[in-house]
Amino acid sequence: QVQLVESGGGLVQAGGSLRLSCAASGRTLSSSALGWFRQVPGKEREFVACIRWSGENTYYADSVKGRFTISRDNAKNTVYLQMNSLKPEDTAVYYCAAALDLYRHSDSYYYGERNYHYWGQGTQVTVSS
Repeated sequence: QVQLVESGGGLVQAGGSLRLSCAASGRTLSSSALGWFRQVPGKEREFVACIRWSGENTYYADSVKGRFTISRDNAKNTVYLQMNSLKPEDTAVYYCAAALDLYRHSDSYYYGERNYHYWGQGTQVTVSS
């Protein structure tokens, strides 16, 4: 079991920055990859970024590459999503999620929502134009 709690969402103007945090706990945490997804009402949830617990690999959606950075602090069991140069189209509910990661999978594994079995409650990010 893995428990996830997001924080750090809010309202920001276009071009601004926000940092989301995901506090994680659970017995299988050290064998989990942690990712961020986002969802807009009426649309499917989409992958944003992922980091393996070892930190040796990170993955990003094309829409956020160069603007968002995922990182983790293992001592605090926390994963962060630093979001810079925010755009109105980044407005969404952002979810932290955990996927079992006992060994390195193909890259497509980390992008697949179906591989993430634990989810946080979500945090709203609103970017005004």
